[in-house]
Amino acid sequence: METSTITSIIDTIKKRRSVFPASYTNQVISKETLLEILETANYAPTHRLTEPWRFKVIGGEALGKLGDLLATWYKENASADKFSEVKYKKTAQKPRKSSHMIAICMQRDPQERVPEWEEVASVAMAVQNMWLTASALGVGAYWSSPKSIHSEACAKFLNLGEGETCLGFLYMGYHELPEIPARRNPMAEKIEWISS
Repeated sequence: METSTITSIIDTIKKRRSVFPASYTNQVISKETLLEILETANYAPTHRLTEPWRFKVIGGEALGKLGDLLATWYKENASADKFSEVKYKKTAQKPRKSSHMIAICMQRDPQERVPEWEEVASVAMAVQNMWLTASALGVGAYWSSPKSIHSEACAKFLNLGEGETCLGFLYMGYHELPEIPARRNPMAEKIEWISS
């Protein structure tokens, strides 16, 4: 592999950030760009080739419907002393501020040939592929996993099938933010070398 390609890959990885809906512009992501991003998910590692990743692309009027569903679930399930009107309104508006949302779903291998955590890990790696691609294309993204993803209302909205679980939502939109510096502790603090 050429040095310039490796440098470009490393640079994209290091520059990927969570970009939240409040920073999105009104520019809509084209279907072609979404498909380009989604296609990279299909190349994630997958034990026994179970390919557990499934995605539901939400756009247009469905964003408002989903926002209302998530906000209603929050209002109905938050205790009186914990309920926040600000959070309620923000929950309803986040999807509306997004160009698209992608429901991140996992289809469990019917034969359960691999542990469930490996299926979850595969889906997460598929999302990382998408996120890096989106970042390289100037599309911001943010993975959120609200408690409401486990609700019957959410399952019905997403038309989840047998053995299919929602792991969260990838909010997506174009943005004009400057490059955001990384906040990470040194990698040397997280490595232990074992040689004998």
